[in-house]
Order: sequence, then structure tokens, then C-alpha cells
Amino acid sequence: MDLDLEAQTTVEELRAALTAHGITLPSLGRDFGTPPLVILGNCNLATARALTAVLRKATDR
Repeated sequence: MDLDLEAQTTVEELRAALTAHGITLPSLGRDFGTPPLVILGNCNLATARALTAVLRKATDR
């Protein structure tokens, strides 16, 4: 798969997974450098706590 397409697909999949848990990272996107990077950006404390809770719950499975 082309790296640019893979980066965009990864961002879309991450956005969908976060949305499924009620989490929105407004600045989620991709950097167009080489290699492409996923930009997670800034988030408020509530979002950081929600993301932490989801990740902790996933490790308990």
C-alpha cells in the first residue's frame, strides 16, 4: 500500500475507533512529511481522561 494512503487510512480508522468510545481529538490528522506521521494534537483533560480509561479497560481484557 502507498504510504500516503496508508497514513490516511490509519487516521480514519483511529478516528472511527475513538468515536466508537465517544472520544474526539479535534486536531487528529496526518503530517505530509516523509515518512508520514499521525498528528494526535492537543486535547483537553476530559478527553485525555476518557482516552486513558479506554486504554486501561482494553488492557484488562
